[in-house]
Amino acid sequence: MKRLNQQAGFTLIEMLIVLLIISILILITIPNVTKHFATIDKKGCTAYISMVQGQVEAYRVDYMAYPTLEDLVAKGYLKENETTCPNKEEIVITNEGEVRPANVNLETGTDS
Repeated sequence: MKRLNQQAGFTLIEMLIVLLIISILILITIPNVTKHFATIDKKGCTAYISMVQGQVEAYRVDYMAYPTLEDLVAKGYLKENETTCPNKEEIVITNEGEVRPANVNLETGTDS
């Protein structure tokens, strides 16, 4: 009588336990990753606004007037696709030359 060779391997229960552990780890990490993306977008927009503010000051030194976003693009201070934050949030330049997000209320300084 021939004996079948027994091969070592994982049982179905062991595989299910491993998949359960992996699923739990994924459920724990996904909310943290999305929270970090929001932080990255906010900091990226803040840095972009600072860069545009520098371009506004350079324009003011050259032309003795505060520009609009269109002026900055027309004179080559910004590229055409550089008129919004990286997260596509609109920015505006006030009459006093301050660059800020378009959805910020001037009186309160908070998002509208």
